Amino acid sequence: MAIFASKLAALSVSSPLPFDLNSEAALRLDLSEHNPALGHFDPGDTAAFSAFISNEMQRTGARYAAGGYGENRTLYQMSPVFASADAEPRTLHLGIDLWLAAGTAVHAVLPGIVHSTQDNTAFDDYGPTLILEHHCDGLRFFTLYGHLAKTSLQQTQVGQRIEAGALLGWLGEPQENVGWPPHLHFQVIGDLGGRSGDYPGVCRPSEAAAWLSNCPDPNLLLRIRALA
Repeated sequence: MAIFASKLAALSVSSPLPFDLNSEAALRLDLSEHNPALGHFDPGDTAAFSAFISNEMQRTGARYAAGGYGENRTLYQMSPVFASADAEPRTLHLGIDLWLAAGTAVHAVLPGIVHSTQDNTAFDDYGPTLILEHHCDGLRFFTLYGHLAKTSLQQTQVGQRIEAGALLGWLGEPQENVGWPPHLHFQVIGDLGGRSGDYPGVCRPSEAAAWLSNCPDPNLLLRIRALA
């Protein structure tokens, strides 16, 4: 894990958004179980959730909101994708979310090859998703871009070589990303475990060590100072 992380931190990267992530004000958005403000609205109500994020950004003068890696988000228990009556719910977030307007362009952080794409349509899942495969400094790993617009799936083809900074697609509307306010879920994955077009973005807290080891902090690549 330490070697993986140190190599990620040394790579040359591009912004996944149309601007440098440190050139604009960023709000560190707390969606953890410890934020009492989340008790003032229903996170299953997309309009209310979107209004909460928008109000927080306006209050702080932020261009975008970011955060979530390793965060225990009990709000996920509202979805059967993450919770069931007979098992520990999956609530620990494994990626970083970048919250801003639908239609915002999404770009490749690193050069790579399009491994797979898929529209994951279950309630509160990723919606349109793209996974890139990377071979950098002796490492083979993957990055996942979730909650895209459906048109993004026509932007690239499986097996296509992608340069850093290349356009991958756009952020989706709530009806495209299955109920979420518009945002990009960005995740680093060491081993996909044979999966294609999808990979868990949330794990059970009791299994955190294994999942976080395979999915190191995406801020090693994004380098958002507000999340440091």
